[in-house]
Amino acid sequence: MSKTKNTGINIGLSEKDRGEIAEGLERMLADTYTLYLKTHNFHWNVTGPMFQTLHLMFMTQYNESWLAVDMLAERIRALGYPAPGSYKQFAALTRIKDSEGVPKAKEMLRQLVDGQETVVRTAREVLPIAEKAGDQPTVDLLSARMQVHEQNAWMLRSLLEE
Repeated sequence: MSKTKNTGINIGLSEKDRGEIAEGLERMLADTYTLYLKTHNFHWNVTGPMFQTLHLMFMTQYNESWLAVDMLAERIRALGYPAPGSYKQFAALTRIKDSEGVPKAKEMLRQLVDGQETVVRTAREVLPIAEKAGDQPTVDLLSARMQVHEQNAWMLRSLLEE
């Protein structure tokens, strides 16, 4: 993260707290963007008997993630830091693994479950930092994101059951 010091910000959070929260949100942003891209890729490339169901589900999920990316980046900006925005930065920050080639539909589901759960774990790591600092807007954002990603993981996982 570019630690550009912005001393003109006085929102009741220390520079240190804002920096730690922004660092966590950068990881959250990178995970969310990477998951967005993977989900969109799978939307384009899914085949098989579950095509229609998966094609529509993936579209719903990537559209929601696209909106979330903006909320996360804007929260980082509100804290006084530049939001990462390049593939190089996202690749360095994300924990979501890239996929090779075009996997079969069930493997797509497995990878997306893992991606959704990864985003939840990242949010859970950042949440206590925001709570300790008293950063309620970030707490609210992270809580909402966890709820969405946990539900998405459940829905994807349910399609893997025999």
